[in-house]
Amino acid sequence: MSSFLYSLSDFDFNLPPERIAQFPLPDRSASRLLHVDGARLHDRKFTDILDQLQAGDLLVMNDTRVLKARFFGVKESGGKVEALVERVLDTRTVLAQVRASKSPGPGVKIRLADAFDVTVGERAGEFYTLHFEADVFELIEAHGRLPLPPYIEHAADAVDETRYQTVFNKVPGAVAAPTAGLHFDEALLQKLRDKGVNFAYVTLHVGAGTFQPVRTENLAEHKMHTEWYTMPQATVDAARAARAAGRDVVAVGTTSLRALESASQSGRLEAGSADTALFITPGYRFKTVTRLITNFHLPKSTLLMLVSAFAGYDEIRAAYAHAIAHEYRFFSYGDAMLLTTQARA
Repeated sequence: MSSFLYSLSDFDFNLPPERIAQFPLPDRSASRLLHVDGARLHDRKFTDILDQLQAGDLLVMNDTRVLKARFFGVKESGGKVEALVERVLDTRTVLAQVRASKSPGPGVKIRLADAFDVTVGERAGEFYTLHFEADVFELIEAHGRLPLPPYIEHAADAVDETRYQTVFNKVPGAVAAPTAGLHFDEALLQKLRDKGVNFAYVTLHVGAGTFQPVRTENLAEHKMHTEWYTMPQATVDAARAARAAGRDVVAVGTTSLRALESASQSGRLEAGSADTALFITPGYRFKTVTRLITNFHLPKSTLLMLVSAFAGYDEIRAAYAHAIAHEYRFFSYGDAMLLTTQARA
């Protein structure tokens, strides 16, 4: 069965601008949860996730931490520059998007945040290599700005610096938050533990490419952005144990799902670290994940294609129409969905 039975226009929809959540709710777990159960839709509270998971189920969460990856600066010539770190290559080197009136060439120095200099290295496709003068992570944390998604219209403030991170973040390296994880607070996590739900973690550093729409009508022509992930052996063991016991492997977010499925391409989940450019469209057969907690995604996005592959194209179309009609909040600071893979449903 072809993965490209659909075209780009099949994943478009009209979203009223007022449905885009611009700010987080006062409480992380106060959001709504649209439970998609085949053709049936249930309007729930996010805290109802406690009733939908059973003892022995495995929640797999992405423990990446969002970097303060946005910088404003000036070239030696005085020209203004905006830089967005896409990936940390080592403790002194990053790949970054750089916006400037004239593209800086190799060897050009840029003063960032009026605090430190970086030197431009070789181009790497659409990105620039930037060489830092000291530890990348320390300089980013001290002088960078949190890179909120392009559809959020306010500049990041102290509230965002807390709420655009999950409570279980651990490994710095992402440019965007794994947003399904934002709904969990410590109290809800403890209630899940008390019920006997098991936890495991992956690390996938979300890149800015997650916000890029697909631009080719023929999906087979789309070049998927790459992201780096790490699959620990402990997570592999936990997932295998859950499946062997007939329990669900529940990915918290499309990033966790992408890591799990990328590490399952041999047909069996394997530990390790790698780049993934896995592009999941309807027709894909899921190998490890049986349920998914996710937010609502942008029109024409690879993530909308992924959830359509997971829960069914018609089911997702109906769910999104329901969510818009019932005034759910969309995107990073928005509400959540609970999906079950078609194979299990």
